[in-house]
Amino acid sequence: MSTATTKKKSKFDIVMDDFKLFSRNFVKIVDNEGNTIPFILNKEQSDFIDQMSKFNIIAKSRQIGFSTMSLGLALFNAVKYPNTSYMIVSLSGESVTALFERLKFMNDNLPREKYKFPDTVRDNRGELLLSNNSRVQIAASDGKQIGRGNTYQFVLLSEFAFYGGDQSKVLTSVEQSLAKNPTSKLVIETTANGTGNYYYDLFMRSWKGKTNYKAFFYGWTSDAYKEQFKFEHDIAEEWYRSQNKGKRLSKDDLTKEEQRIYDMGANLRMLMWRQWKLSSMSLTDFQTEFPSYPEEAFKTSGQNVFSQAKILERLENIPEPLTRDELKGELPESLMKYIGKGLSVYHLPKRGVRYYGGSDISSGSGGDSSTLSLMDADGVQVLAFNHNKVSVYEMAEVLNTICRWFNYAYLAVEKNSFGLPVIERLRNDHGYQNLYKHKTFDKKGNRKLALGWLTTETSKAILISDYKESFEKGLILINDRETLQQMILFIEVNGKMGNKRGDKNHDDMVIAAALSVQARKNNKWYV
Repeated sequence: MSTATTKKKSKFDIVMDDFKLFSRNFVKIVDNEGNTIPFILNKEQSDFIDQMSKFNIIAKSRQIGFSTMSLGLALFNAVKYPNTSYMIVSLSGESVTALFERLKFMNDNLPREKYKFPDTVRDNRGELLLSNNSRVQIAASDGKQIGRGNTYQFVLLSEFAFYGGDQSKVLTSVEQSLAKNPTSKLVIETTANGTGNYYYDLFMRSWKGKTNYKAFFYGWTSDAYKEQFKFEHDIAEEWYRSQNKGKRLSKDDLTKEEQRIYDMGANLRMLMWRQWKLSSMSLTDFQTEFPSYPEEAFKTSGQNVFSQAKILERLENIPEPLTRDELKGELPESLMKYIGKGLSVYHLPKRGVRYYGGSDISSGSGGDSSTLSLMDADGVQVLAFNHNKVSVYEMAEVLNTICRWFNYAYLAVEKNSFGLPVIERLRNDHGYQNLYKHKTFDKKGNRKLALGWLTTETSKAILISDYKESFEKGLILINDRETLQQMILFIEVNGKMGNKRGDKNHDDMVIAAALSVQARKNNKWYV
Protein backbone atom coordinates (compact mmCIF):
# COMPACT_ATOMS: atom_id res chain seq x y z
CA MET A 1 0.00 0.00 0.00
CA SER A 2 1.39 3.40 -0.95
CA THR A 3 2.00 6.17 1.58
CA ALA A 4 -0.56 8.34 -0.15
CA THR A 5 -3.36 5.86 0.46
CA THR A 6 -2.33 4.90 4.02
CA LYS A 7 -4.91 6.27 6.44
CA LYS A 8 -3.45 7.90 9.52
CA LYS A 9 -4.78 6.47 12.77
CA SER A 10 -7.06 8.73 14.74
CA LYS A 11 -6.33 9.52 18.38
CA PHE A 12 -9.35 7.41 19.31
CA ASP A 13 -7.99 4.40 17.39
CA ILE A 14 -4.59 4.82 19.07
CA VAL A 15 -6.26 4.82 22.50
CA MET A 16 -8.38 1.78 21.62
CA ASP A 17 -5.24 -0.15 20.71
CA ASP A 18 -3.74 0.28 24.19
CA PHE A 19 -5.45 -0.70 27.46
CA LYS A 20 -3.28 1.70 29.47
CA LEU A 21 -4.39 4.63 27.30
CA PHE A 22 -8.01 3.42 27.35
CA SER A 23 -8.06 3.30 31.15
CA ARG A 24 -6.39 6.71 31.47
CA ASN A 25 -8.77 8.40 29.01
CA PHE A 26 -12.08 6.56 29.39
CA VAL A 27 -12.23 4.64 32.69
CA LYS A 28 -13.27 6.33 35.93
CA ILE A 29 -12.75 5.03 39.46
CA VAL A 30 -13.36 6.38 42.97
CA ASP A 31 -10.24 7.12 45.03
CA ASN A 32 -9.76 6.75 48.80
CA GLU A 33 -11.21 10.21 49.40
CA GLY A 34 -14.38 9.57 47.39
CA ASN A 35 -13.32 11.54 44.31
CA THR A 36 -14.04 10.36 40.77
CA ILE A 37 -10.71 10.20 38.95
CA PRO A 38 -9.24 8.71 35.75
CA PHE A 39 -7.93 5.19 36.21
CA ILE A 40 -4.18 5.60 35.69
CA LEU A 41 -2.40 2.28 36.18
CA ASN A 42 0.21 2.21 38.92
CA LYS A 43 3.70 0.83 38.27
CA GLU A 44 2.82 -2.68 39.43
CA GLN A 45 -0.37 -2.89 37.36
CA SER A 46 1.46 -1.55 34.33
CA ASP A 47 4.31 -4.01 34.83
CA PHE A 48 1.87 -6.91 34.95
CA ILE A 49 0.02 -5.83 31.79
CA ASP A 50 3.34 -5.64 29.93
CA GLN A 51 4.54 -9.07 31.08
CA MET A 52 1.43 -11.22 31.45
CA SER A 53 1.26 -14.48 29.53
CA LYS A 54 -1.61 -16.89 28.86
CA PHE A 55 -1.54 -18.40 32.36
CA ASN A 56 -0.58 -16.11 35.24
CA ILE A 57 -0.39 -16.50 39.02
CA ILE A 58 0.18 -13.61 41.44
CA ALA A 59 1.14 -13.53 45.10
CA LYS A 60 0.76 -10.09 46.60
CA SER A 61 0.22 -7.79 49.52
CA ARG A 62 -3.23 -6.37 50.10
CA GLN A 63 -4.78 -3.59 48.04
CA ILE A 64 -2.36 -3.24 45.15
CA GLY A 65 -5.36 -3.00 42.81
CA PHE A 66 -5.33 -6.08 40.59
CA SER A 67 -9.09 -6.60 40.90
CA THR A 68 -9.71 -3.04 39.69
CA MET A 69 -7.19 -3.50 36.89
CA SER A 70 -8.92 -6.74 35.83
CA LEU A 71 -12.35 -5.07 35.79
CA GLY A 72 -10.98 -2.33 33.55
CA LEU A 73 -9.23 -4.85 31.29
CA ALA A 74 -12.39 -6.94 30.91
CA LEU A 75 -14.47 -3.85 30.10
CA PHE A 76 -11.87 -2.63 27.58
CA ASN A 77 -11.91 -5.93 25.69
CA ALA A 78 -15.70 -6.33 25.90
CA VAL A 79 -16.16 -2.88 24.38
CA LYS A 80 -13.56 -3.50 21.68
CA TYR A 81 -14.30 -7.09 20.64
CA PRO A 82 -17.91 -8.19 19.84
CA ASN A 83 -19.23 -11.59 20.90
CA THR A 84 -16.65 -12.20 23.63
CA SER A 85 -17.08 -13.14 27.28
CA TYR A 86 -15.10 -12.31 30.41
CA MET A 87 -15.38 -13.58 33.96
CA ILE A 88 -14.22 -12.27 37.33
CA VAL A 89 -14.51 -14.82 40.16
CA SER A 90 -14.41 -13.62 43.74
CA LEU A 91 -14.68 -15.23 47.14
CA SER A 92 -18.19 -14.42 48.36
CA GLY A 93 -21.50 -12.87 47.41
CA GLU A 94 -20.56 -9.70 49.28
CA SER A 95 -17.32 -9.22 47.35
CA VAL A 96 -19.12 -10.06 44.08
CA THR A 97 -21.60 -7.26 44.75
CA ALA A 98 -18.80 -4.78 45.49
CA LEU A 99 -16.88 -5.73 42.34
CA PHE A 100 -19.98 -5.55 40.16
CA GLU A 101 -20.82 -2.07 41.44
CA ARG A 102 -17.32 -0.93 40.47
CA LEU A 103 -17.72 -2.48 37.01
CA LYS A 104 -21.08 -0.73 36.53
CA PHE A 105 -19.50 2.56 37.62
CA MET A 106 -16.75 2.16 35.02
CA ASN A 107 -19.26 1.24 32.30
CA ASP A 108 -21.73 4.01 33.20
CA ASN A 109 -18.96 6.61 32.98
CA LEU A 110 -17.77 5.69 29.49
CA PRO A 111 -18.19 8.78 27.28
CA ARG A 112 -20.90 7.28 25.05
CA GLU A 113 -22.25 10.67 24.07
CA LYS A 114 -18.92 11.44 22.39
CA TYR A 115 -17.77 8.03 21.14
CA LYS A 116 -19.59 5.05 19.68
CA PHE A 117 -19.15 2.62 22.53
CA PRO A 118 -21.63 -0.30 22.65
CA ASP A 119 -24.79 0.45 24.64
CA THR A 120 -25.68 -1.35 27.84
CA VAL A 121 -28.33 -4.04 27.35
CA ARG A 122 -28.30 -5.43 30.89
CA ASP A 123 -26.35 -4.76 34.06
CA ASN A 124 -27.82 -6.83 36.86
CA ARG A 125 -27.45 -10.21 38.55
CA GLY A 126 -23.69 -10.07 38.21
CA GLU A 127 -23.67 -9.70 34.42
CA LEU A 128 -22.93 -6.73 32.19
CA LEU A 129 -24.25 -7.37 28.65
CA LEU A 130 -23.40 -4.91 25.87
CA SER A 131 -25.13 -4.32 22.56
CA ASN A 132 -22.19 -5.88 20.66
CA ASN A 133 -23.12 -9.17 22.42
CA SER A 134 -20.04 -9.11 24.66
CA ARG A 135 -20.47 -9.68 28.36
CA VAL A 136 -18.61 -9.46 31.67
CA GLN A 137 -19.74 -11.80 34.42
CA ILE A 138 -18.84 -11.60 38.10
CA ALA A 139 -19.46 -14.70 40.20
CA ALA A 140 -18.70 -16.18 43.59
CA SER A 141 -16.44 -19.22 43.76
CA ASP A 142 -18.70 -22.27 43.82
CA GLY A 143 -16.39 -25.22 43.43
CA LYS A 144 -15.90 -27.19 40.26
CA GLN A 145 -18.87 -25.65 38.40
CA ILE A 146 -17.07 -22.34 37.76
CA GLY A 147 -17.06 -21.55 34.05
CA ARG A 148 -18.52 -24.90 33.02
CA GLY A 149 -20.37 -24.75 29.69
CA ASN A 150 -19.03 -21.31 28.73
CA THR A 151 -16.06 -19.92 26.80
CA TYR A 152 -14.15 -16.91 28.11
CA GLN A 153 -11.50 -14.68 26.64
CA PHE A 154 -10.27 -13.57 30.07
CA VAL A 155 -10.78 -15.00 33.56
CA LEU A 156 -9.63 -13.61 36.90
CA LEU A 157 -9.69 -15.84 39.98
CA SER A 158 -9.51 -13.33 42.83
CA GLU A 159 -8.46 -14.44 46.35
CA PHE A 160 -8.03 -17.96 44.98
CA ALA A 161 -6.10 -19.18 48.06
CA PHE A 162 -9.30 -18.87 50.12
CA TYR A 163 -11.59 -20.87 47.82
CA GLY A 164 -13.23 -23.81 49.55
CA GLY A 165 -13.32 -27.35 48.24
CA ASP A 166 -10.77 -28.77 45.82
CA GLN A 167 -8.94 -25.78 44.36
CA SER A 168 -7.25 -27.90 41.70
CA LYS A 169 -10.66 -28.97 40.32
CA VAL A 170 -11.84 -25.36 40.30
CA LEU A 171 -8.79 -24.41 38.25
CA THR A 172 -9.16 -27.36 35.89
CA SER A 173 -12.76 -26.35 35.19
CA VAL A 174 -11.79 -22.73 34.50
CA GLU A 175 -8.86 -23.71 32.28
CA GLN A 176 -11.21 -25.78 30.11
CA SER A 177 -13.54 -22.77 29.74
CA LEU A 178 -10.75 -20.51 28.42
CA ALA A 179 -11.05 -19.69 24.71
CA LYS A 180 -8.67 -21.73 22.59
CA ASN A 181 -6.96 -18.82 20.86
CA PRO A 182 -3.61 -16.99 21.23
CA THR A 183 -5.01 -13.96 23.10
CA SER A 184 -7.11 -15.54 25.87
CA LYS A 185 -5.71 -15.19 29.40
CA LEU A 186 -6.24 -16.56 32.90
CA VAL A 187 -5.05 -14.72 36.02
CA ILE A 188 -4.93 -16.01 39.59
CA GLU A 189 -4.35 -13.26 42.17
CA THR A 190 -4.58 -13.58 45.92
CA THR A 191 -3.04 -12.89 49.26
CA ALA A 192 -1.65 -16.03 50.87
CA ASN A 193 -3.63 -18.41 53.05
CA GLY A 194 -0.93 -20.55 54.60
CA THR A 195 0.59 -23.60 52.99
CA GLY A 196 -2.05 -26.32 53.27
CA ASN A 197 -3.76 -25.56 49.97
CA TYR A 198 -3.30 -26.06 46.24
CA TYR A 199 -2.56 -22.38 45.60
CA TYR A 200 0.62 -22.54 47.70
CA ASP A 201 1.91 -25.53 45.79
CA LEU A 202 1.04 -24.08 42.38
CA PHE A 203 2.59 -20.69 43.13
CA MET A 204 5.84 -22.06 44.55
CA ARG A 205 6.28 -24.48 41.64
CA SER A 206 5.49 -21.67 39.20
CA TRP A 207 7.91 -19.32 40.99
CA LYS A 208 10.60 -21.94 40.32
CA GLY A 209 9.56 -22.09 36.64
CA LYS A 210 8.20 -25.63 36.86
CA THR A 211 4.64 -25.06 35.54
CA ASN A 212 3.01 -23.39 32.55
CA TYR A 213 1.96 -20.49 34.82
CA LYS A 214 4.04 -17.31 34.90
CA ALA A 215 4.51 -16.25 38.53
CA PHE A 216 4.51 -12.65 39.77
CA PHE A 217 5.09 -11.25 43.24
CA TYR A 218 4.17 -7.73 44.38
CA GLY A 219 5.01 -6.90 47.99
CA TRP A 220 4.19 -3.95 50.22
CA THR A 221 7.51 -2.24 49.40
CA SER A 222 6.19 -1.58 45.87
CA ASP A 223 5.52 1.90 44.50
CA ALA A 224 1.75 1.37 44.68
CA TYR A 225 1.86 1.49 48.48
CA LYS A 226 3.56 4.89 48.57
CA GLU A 227 0.41 6.42 47.10
CA GLN A 228 -2.31 3.95 48.11
CA PHE A 229 -1.47 4.19 51.84
CA LYS A 230 -0.50 7.85 51.89
CA PHE A 231 -3.19 8.77 54.44
CA GLU A 232 -2.18 5.95 56.80
CA HIS A 233 1.48 6.90 56.37
CA ASP A 234 0.61 10.40 57.64
CA ILE A 235 -1.07 8.94 60.74
CA ALA A 236 1.82 6.52 61.29
CA GLU A 237 4.42 9.26 61.12
CA GLU A 238 2.51 11.35 63.64
CA TRP A 239 2.26 8.29 65.92
CA TYR A 240 5.97 7.54 65.54
CA ARG A 241 6.92 11.11 66.46
CA SER A 242 4.72 10.91 69.55
CA GLN A 243 6.62 7.79 70.63
CA ASN A 244 10.06 9.28 69.95
CA LYS A 245 10.00 12.82 71.37
CA GLY A 246 8.98 14.38 68.07
CA LYS A 247 11.80 12.73 66.13
CA ARG A 248 11.20 11.19 62.73
CA LEU A 249 12.68 7.79 61.83
CA SER A 250 16.13 8.09 60.23
CA LYS A 251 18.36 5.59 58.41
CA ASP A 252 20.58 5.43 61.50
CA ASP A 253 17.62 4.13 63.54
CA LEU A 254 16.91 1.13 61.33
CA THR A 255 17.12 -2.40 62.71
CA LYS A 256 18.78 -5.08 60.60
CA GLU A 257 15.35 -6.28 59.41
CA GLU A 258 14.23 -2.72 58.60
CA GLN A 259 17.44 -2.14 56.67
CA ARG A 260 16.68 -5.25 54.61
CA ILE A 261 13.21 -3.92 53.81
CA TYR A 262 14.58 -0.42 53.13
CA ASP A 263 17.05 -1.89 50.63
CA MET A 264 14.11 -3.59 48.88
CA GLY A 265 12.49 -0.22 48.16
CA ALA A 266 10.52 0.83 51.25
CA ASN A 267 10.98 4.45 52.30
CA LEU A 268 11.20 5.72 55.88
CA ARG A 269 7.50 6.66 55.97
CA MET A 270 6.61 3.08 55.03
CA LEU A 271 8.85 1.74 57.80
CA MET A 272 7.19 4.03 60.36
CA TRP A 273 3.85 2.70 59.07
CA ARG A 274 5.16 -0.85 59.58
CA GLN A 275 6.00 -0.08 63.21
CA TRP A 276 2.56 1.50 63.63
CA LYS A 277 0.86 -1.64 62.25
CA LEU A 278 3.00 -3.91 64.43
CA SER A 279 1.85 -2.01 67.53
CA SER A 280 -1.50 -3.81 67.19
CA MET A 281 -0.80 -7.00 65.21
CA SER A 282 1.73 -9.82 65.32
CA LEU A 283 4.75 -9.87 63.02
CA THR A 284 3.57 -13.10 61.38
CA ASP A 285 0.11 -11.64 60.69
CA PHE A 286 1.72 -8.53 59.21
CA GLN A 287 4.02 -10.57 56.97
CA THR A 288 1.08 -12.68 55.78
CA GLU A 289 -0.99 -9.62 54.87
CA PHE A 290 1.95 -7.49 53.73
CA PRO A 291 4.82 -9.73 52.62
CA SER A 292 8.04 -8.26 51.27
CA TYR A 293 9.21 -11.59 49.81
CA PRO A 294 7.20 -14.54 48.40
CA GLU A 295 8.09 -17.08 51.09
CA GLU A 296 7.23 -14.55 53.78
CA ALA A 297 3.59 -14.63 52.69
CA PHE A 298 3.28 -18.32 53.57
CA LYS A 299 4.81 -18.21 57.02
CA THR A 300 3.10 -20.17 59.75
CA SER A 301 2.17 -18.45 62.97
CA GLY A 302 4.13 -18.67 66.17
CA GLN A 303 5.55 -22.19 65.89
CA ASN A 304 8.49 -21.80 63.53
CA VAL A 305 11.58 -23.73 64.56
CA PHE A 306 14.07 -21.69 62.52
CA SER A 307 14.61 -17.92 62.52
CA GLN A 308 12.45 -16.57 59.71
CA ALA A 309 14.50 -13.39 59.42
CA LYS A 310 17.74 -15.34 58.93
CA ILE A 311 16.12 -17.63 56.35
CA LEU A 312 14.76 -14.69 54.35
CA GLU A 313 18.10 -12.91 54.57
CA ARG A 314 19.82 -15.99 53.19
CA LEU A 315 17.22 -16.43 50.44
CA GLU A 316 18.08 -12.98 49.14
CA ASN A 317 21.75 -13.88 48.81
CA ILE A 318 21.85 -17.48 47.60
CA PRO A 319 23.87 -18.26 44.47
CA GLU A 320 22.52 -19.89 41.34
CA PRO A 321 23.57 -23.52 40.88
CA LEU A 322 26.19 -24.29 38.26
CA THR A 323 24.83 -24.56 34.72
CA ARG A 324 24.90 -27.60 32.47
CA ASP A 325 27.74 -26.01 30.48
CA GLU A 326 29.75 -25.37 33.65
CA LEU A 327 29.25 -28.98 34.74
CA LYS A 328 30.04 -30.50 31.36
CA GLY A 329 33.15 -32.64 31.63
CA GLU A 330 33.06 -32.43 35.43
CA LEU A 331 29.80 -34.08 36.49
CA PRO A 332 29.66 -37.88 36.14
CA GLU A 333 27.68 -38.73 33.01
CA SER A 334 25.04 -40.76 34.89
CA LEU A 335 24.02 -37.63 36.82
CA MET A 336 23.55 -35.32 33.81
CA LYS A 337 19.87 -36.31 33.48
CA TYR A 338 19.15 -34.84 36.93
CA ILE A 339 20.42 -31.32 36.19
CA GLY A 340 17.45 -28.99 36.58
CA LYS A 341 15.39 -31.95 37.80
CA GLY A 342 16.41 -32.16 41.43
CA LEU A 343 20.19 -31.88 41.26
CA SER A 344 21.80 -28.55 42.11
CA VAL A 345 25.60 -28.26 42.27
CA TYR A 346 26.96 -25.06 43.81
CA HIS A 347 30.67 -25.89 44.03
CA LEU A 348 32.81 -28.53 42.30
CA PRO A 349 34.84 -30.92 44.45
CA LYS A 350 38.33 -29.76 45.37
CA ARG A 351 41.34 -32.01 45.82
CA GLY A 352 42.18 -32.74 49.45
CA VAL A 353 38.91 -31.37 50.88
CA ARG A 354 36.69 -33.54 53.04
CA TYR A 355 32.93 -33.51 52.34
CA TYR A 356 30.03 -34.54 54.57
CA GLY A 357 26.59 -35.63 53.41
CA GLY A 358 23.15 -36.36 54.81
CA SER A 359 20.42 -38.33 53.07
CA ASP A 360 16.71 -38.90 53.75
CA ILE A 361 15.22 -41.75 51.70
CA SER A 362 11.67 -42.28 50.36
CA SER A 363 10.05 -44.98 48.26
CA GLY A 364 10.29 -43.06 44.98
CA SER A 365 6.55 -43.38 44.36
CA GLY A 366 5.93 -39.66 43.91
CA GLY A 367 5.19 -38.58 47.48
CA ASP A 368 8.10 -37.63 49.70
CA SER A 369 11.46 -37.12 48.03
CA SER A 370 14.75 -38.91 48.39
CA THR A 371 17.29 -36.22 49.22
CA LEU A 372 20.98 -35.53 49.67
CA SER A 373 22.67 -32.46 51.13
CA LEU A 374 26.44 -32.21 50.88
CA MET A 375 28.74 -29.70 52.58
CA ASP A 376 32.47 -29.14 52.77
CA ALA A 377 34.66 -29.05 55.86
CA ASP A 378 33.91 -25.33 56.30
CA GLY A 379 30.15 -25.97 56.40
CA VAL A 380 29.37 -24.60 52.92
CA GLN A 381 26.59 -26.52 51.14
CA VAL A 382 28.07 -27.63 47.84
CA LEU A 383 25.29 -29.84 46.44
CA ALA A 384 21.60 -30.64 46.92
CA PHE A 385 19.57 -33.49 45.44
CA ASN A 386 15.79 -33.71 45.73
CA HIS A 387 13.69 -36.16 43.68
CA ASN A 388 10.46 -38.06 44.42
CA LYS A 389 10.58 -40.49 41.47
CA VAL A 390 13.92 -42.16 42.16
CA SER A 391 13.57 -45.75 43.33
CA VAL A 392 15.51 -47.16 46.29
CA TYR A 393 18.09 -48.96 44.13
CA GLU A 394 18.51 -45.87 41.89
CA MET A 395 19.02 -43.65 44.94
CA ALA A 396 21.78 -45.95 46.16
CA GLU A 397 23.48 -45.50 42.77
CA VAL A 398 23.04 -41.72 42.92
CA LEU A 399 24.53 -41.52 46.42
CA ASN A 400 27.44 -43.78 45.48
CA THR A 401 28.25 -41.72 42.37
CA ILE A 402 27.95 -38.30 44.00
CA CYS A 403 29.82 -39.19 47.19
CA ARG A 404 32.69 -40.85 45.31
CA TRP A 405 32.89 -37.75 43.07
CA PHE A 406 33.22 -35.60 46.19
CA ASN A 407 36.37 -37.31 47.47
CA TYR A 408 34.58 -40.28 49.01
CA ALA A 409 32.35 -38.10 51.21
CA TYR A 410 31.38 -39.21 54.70
CA LEU A 411 27.65 -39.94 54.47
CA ALA A 412 24.93 -40.12 57.13
CA VAL A 413 21.84 -41.92 55.81
CA GLU A 414 18.69 -42.02 57.93
CA LYS A 415 18.15 -45.75 58.33
CA ASN A 416 14.45 -45.62 59.22
CA SER A 417 12.11 -47.15 56.64
CA PHE A 418 13.60 -47.05 53.11
CA GLY A 419 16.98 -45.87 54.37
CA LEU A 420 18.02 -49.33 55.52
CA PRO A 421 17.90 -51.02 52.08
CA VAL A 422 19.81 -48.06 50.62
CA ILE A 423 22.53 -48.48 53.26
CA GLU A 424 22.73 -52.20 52.50
CA ARG A 425 23.01 -51.56 48.76
CA LEU A 426 25.68 -48.90 49.30
CA ARG A 427 27.72 -51.26 51.44
CA ASN A 428 27.16 -54.58 49.70
CA ASP A 429 26.48 -53.72 46.03
CA HIS A 430 28.69 -50.64 45.68
CA GLY A 431 31.29 -51.30 48.34
CA TYR A 432 30.86 -47.84 49.84
CA GLN A 433 32.59 -47.79 53.23
CA ASN A 434 32.56 -44.17 54.41
CA LEU A 435 29.19 -44.30 56.19
CA TYR A 436 27.99 -42.82 59.46
CA LYS A 437 27.49 -45.28 62.33
CA HIS A 438 25.42 -44.91 65.49
CA LYS A 439 25.99 -46.58 68.85
CA THR A 440 23.68 -49.39 69.90
CA PHE A 441 23.60 -52.33 72.33
CA ASP A 442 23.04 -56.03 71.71
CA LYS A 443 20.93 -58.33 73.93
CA LYS A 444 23.92 -58.99 76.18
CA GLY A 445 24.48 -55.30 76.77
CA ASN A 446 27.57 -55.04 74.61
CA ARG A 447 27.96 -51.72 72.79
CA LYS A 448 28.46 -51.86 69.04
CA LEU A 449 28.25 -49.58 66.02
CA ALA A 450 25.44 -49.85 63.47
CA LEU A 451 25.34 -48.19 60.05
CA GLY A 452 23.12 -45.16 59.49
CA TRP A 453 21.37 -42.54 61.61
CA LEU A 454 18.46 -43.93 63.63
CA THR A 455 15.76 -41.29 64.14
CA THR A 456 13.89 -41.49 67.44
CA GLU A 457 11.96 -38.82 69.31
CA THR A 458 15.13 -38.03 71.26
CA SER A 459 17.59 -38.18 68.37
CA LYS A 460 15.36 -35.99 66.16
CA ALA A 461 15.39 -33.28 68.82
CA ILE A 462 19.20 -33.40 68.82
CA LEU A 463 19.30 -33.49 65.01
CA ILE A 464 17.16 -30.37 64.59
CA SER A 465 18.63 -28.50 67.56
CA ASP A 466 22.18 -28.90 66.23
CA TYR A 467 21.10 -27.86 62.75
CA LYS A 468 19.24 -24.80 64.07
CA GLU A 469 22.29 -23.68 66.07
CA SER A 470 24.66 -24.22 63.15
CA PHE A 471 22.43 -22.28 60.75
CA GLU A 472 21.50 -19.38 63.03
CA LYS A 473 25.06 -18.89 64.32
CA GLY A 474 26.43 -18.87 60.78
CA LEU A 475 28.48 -22.04 61.25
CA ILE A 476 27.08 -23.44 58.01
CA LEU A 477 26.05 -21.77 54.75
CA ILE A 478 22.92 -23.12 53.06
CA ASN A 479 22.84 -22.38 49.33
CA ASP A 480 19.82 -24.43 48.24
CA ARG A 481 16.52 -22.55 47.83
CA GLU A 482 14.35 -25.64 48.36
CA THR A 483 16.07 -26.37 51.68
CA LEU A 484 15.47 -22.82 52.89
CA GLN A 485 11.84 -22.83 51.74
CA GLN A 486 11.20 -26.04 53.64
CA MET A 487 12.82 -24.49 56.72
CA ILE A 488 10.26 -21.67 56.60
CA LEU A 489 7.46 -24.22 57.00
CA PHE A 490 9.19 -26.33 59.63
CA ILE A 491 7.23 -26.02 62.88
CA GLU A 492 6.87 -27.53 66.32
CA VAL A 493 3.39 -28.48 67.60
CA ASN A 494 2.87 -30.27 70.90
CA GLY A 495 6.52 -31.25 71.03
CA LYS A 496 6.53 -32.75 67.52
CA MET A 497 8.56 -31.20 64.73
CA GLY A 498 7.97 -31.25 60.99
CA ASN A 499 6.49 -29.26 58.17
CA LYS A 500 3.02 -27.77 58.43
CA ARG A 501 0.31 -30.20 57.32
CA GLY A 502 -0.46 -30.23 53.63
CA ASP A 503 -0.10 -32.73 50.81
CA LYS A 504 2.70 -30.78 49.16
CA ASN A 505 4.59 -29.72 52.29
CA HIS A 506 7.81 -31.62 52.82
CA ASP A 507 10.82 -31.50 55.13
CA ASP A 508 13.07 -33.98 53.31
CA MET A 509 15.76 -31.41 52.48
CA VAL A 510 15.72 -30.08 56.06
CA ILE A 511 16.41 -33.59 57.38
CA ALA A 512 19.13 -34.20 54.79
CA ALA A 513 20.87 -30.91 55.63
CA ALA A 514 20.59 -31.64 59.36
CA LEU A 515 22.12 -35.09 58.81
CA SER A 516 25.04 -33.54 56.94
CA VAL A 517 25.67 -31.38 60.02
CA GLN A 518 25.76 -34.54 62.15
CA ALA A 519 28.18 -36.17 59.71
CA ARG A 520 30.46 -33.12 59.91
CA LYS A 521 30.10 -33.02 63.70
CA ASN A 522 31.03 -36.73 64.00
CA ASN A 523 34.03 -36.20 61.69
CA LYS A 524 34.92 -39.89 61.42
CA TRP A 525 36.63 -41.24 58.34
CA TYR A 526 36.52 -44.96 57.61
CA VAL A 527 38.40 -44.82 54.30
